Amino acid sequence: MAHIQPLPASATPELADTFRHFEEILGFVPNSLLTMQRRPAIVRAFGELTAAVMDPDGSVDPGFKRLLAHFASRAAGCQYCQAHSLIAAGISGVAEEKVAAVWEYRSSEHYSEAERVALDYALAAGAVPNEVDEPLMERLRAHWTDEQIVEMLSAICLYGFLNRWNDSMATDLEQTPRKLGKKVLSQGGWDGGRHLPGQ
Repeated sequence: MAHIQPLPASATPELADTFRHFEEILGFVPNSLLTMQRRPAIVRAFGELTAAVMDPDGSVDPGFKRLLAHFASRAAGCQYCQAHSLIAAGISGVAEEKVAAVWEYRSSEHYSEAERVALDYALAAGAVPNEVDEPLMERLRAHWTDEQIVEMLSAICLYGFLNRWNDSMATDLEQTPRKLGKKVLSQGGWDGGRHLPGQ
């Protein structure tokens, strides 16, 4: 059960536009933001950062950036963010079969070599202590430009904030990502952990 309960979205009317943006990303307003709204300026700033990081006019596909966020969250152990990032990836256009093959990304035909090394990078960057080293960077630079690497790392770091927030709050996982977690992630050991009410 969450350490601090979320407030209804209507509790802070001035956040309506920000909440609407997150509904477009996920299909609902996440409990993390509904809890965070006790400090509206933080929610607004986070919304602006999210819009900049996930800019559809960037050099990296927004759906793939959400897959990077998933792998960074996997490294950090945040089961809330693992499920959320996969929901967002699907909404952002990542094919269902690619989402379904997320545990086999190193061997699946649905992932290119460039994507595999970028996801390896996300796992290394999300680990504590950090595991990014020069050999990994060399592999990454073989497929991605410096601009793309900056953009990918920004998505990884955005979720670093969310990983700490949601695990520290034990944020309750909403129904839609919970279903996806059980369908796709449970085969790799995901069980929702502290983010399922009553656990």
